[in-house]
Parts: sequence; C-alpha cells; structure tokens
Amino acid sequence: MKINYLNTLFLFLFLGCDSSPRSEETNTANYDHALIDFTSYAEHPVFAGTGTDTWDQHIRERGYIVREDDSYHLWYTGYREGPAATMHLGYATSPDGLTWTRHPDNPIFDKSWVEDMMVIKHEGTYHMFAEGRDDIAHRLTSADRIHWEDQGSLDIRYVNGEPLTPGPYGTPTVWIEGGTWYLFYERGDLGIWLATSQDLKVWTNVQDDPVLAMGPEAYDKYGVAVNQIVKHKRLYYAYYHGTALEDWSLWSTNLATSEDLIHWKKYEQNPIMKDNKSSGILVHDGEQYRLYTMHPEVYVHFPAGKP
Repeated sequence: MKINYLNTLFLFLFLGCDSSPRSEETNTANYDHALIDFTSYAEHPVFAGTGTDTWDQHIRERGYIVREDDSYHLWYTGYREGPAATMHLGYATSPDGLTWTRHPDNPIFDKSWVEDMMVIKHEGTYHMFAEGRDDIAHRLTSADRIHWEDQGSLDIRYVNGEPLTPGPYGTPTVWIEGGTWYLFYERGDLGIWLATSQDLKVWTNVQDDPVLAMGPEAYDKYGVAVNQIVKHKRLYYAYYHGTALEDWSLWSTNLATSEDLIHWKKYEQNPIMKDNKSSGILVHDGEQYRLYTMHPEVYVHFPAGKP
C-alpha cells in the first residue's frame, strides 16, 4: 500500500516521534564513574569490633562517616555477643579516614537502642536517624556530635494521613532539599518507601508503593534498604544494600539513580561491591570520593586505579 509524503509526515508528528533521549537513557549517559567504580584499599578492615569482652565486641551495619573540619567522624553500633544483645552508639575519629581512635567515653549514648544510623547536619544541629528496638525508626539530635538526645520514633503516615500499619520501618535515610525533608525507609527490607516532612514531626508517604522494589534482578531479589542519597550534577545517587539469598546471609552494595527522588533506575552493572561489603557510604576526602562499606567491618575503597 502506498502512503503519500504528507500522510507519513502527519503520522510521524502525531505519534510524537521524539529525538530527545528518554529519562533512562539520559541517566545511563550521565553516570559519573568516579562515584561508582572502586577498588578495595586493603584486605583488612580499617575499623571493626574489638573481638573481646567489651560493649562493642561486634559492630553492626549501618555505621555512618562524615568528613568535617578536616577530620573523619564515625558513628557505629556496638554490641556484645549473646541472645540479649543491646545496641549502643559508639563514636570514633580519624585524621585520614584510615586510622581510627575510639572516643574515651564510649558508648556515647546508651539510653535507648541505636542501630543502623545515618547523620546529617542542618542549621547547626546534627540529626541522627536510626533504628530503635524492633526496627522502629527514631531521630536523635546533637550540637557537638557526641552528646545526643532522643527525639522519639518517627511518625510516618500513608498518603491518606493514616498511620502506618504495625510493624518495622527501619534503615531511615534522609535527604534535605528546598525546605523539604525526604525520608527513605524499608519495611522488613522488602522494599524502599519515600515519605516527606516539613516539620520533622509528621512524615507522609509520597505514594504507598515502594519507590524502589526488590528484584527482578538476582542481586537484590530478597531484600533492599537505602544507605545514602547523594546529588551529583542533576542526578540523585542512591547507595543501597541488597541480597540475593533468601536467608539474608550475603549482602552487596548497589546503586540506583533518579532525577526526582521518586522514579529510580538501577545501575545495569550492580552490584558495585559484593561479598558482604555492603551498607556503602560515599565520602569526599577533599580530592576524590571514597566508598566505605560496613557489614560487619568497615572497609574503605578508592576510585579504581587510584591509591
């Protein structure tokens, strides 16, 4: 059947044949591999539990590292081995991010359960978002990185304003932009949800479905949780851990990117770190990014091909 030129042109315009790249293609083209490709600094961890009969005989995922005032600051969860293990908050500092000194007053906070934390500074106050007992997220505040006050469990609501159904909501990860606080959280590591707040008192889901789901890829088929959000140029990078095993015995560090914090595209070459080098945290050392992984010891990884 013959189609004349005008009809062909009409169909081309009507169907919206667009030469501009789609969002997913744009994301792929704009990955900055300085934030993705890393090699391990050494075979041995730079920080770990004491292995002796101390309150921090072992450490737990996720610890958090911030570089500030030309020093590195590490908050971590310590516990003694045993069926009634209680998670307390420890603190260590380092001049180079490689050699660490524990704070002499550790644990720096033991009034409530603190696990799987992240820290963000806003308007002079440090905010720590962490899991409490039973994987219920709570917020703590500090003026000096050492002395913390528990502000209570996070009040998270569905889109319709109703409280979440009972159950865990953990691995809280926060991003602040334009006066809005964005909270990423998981429920049993079975998906990642997003809620927002203007006042740090009530958090409301942007949607009641996960913004990042498990699978169908094998590496995160059985569990996911966000560790950190980083904005680089016009893309948001979510560093998250995932597991390919139903018994959760092995975790990896993975990456997803977004242009709006809601719609995420997983990196095609995930995982970026395997073999329980998970709970990845990106830190800029003044010259380049380095990646710390923290499950169950702290390792550091430098950009591929660099010391």
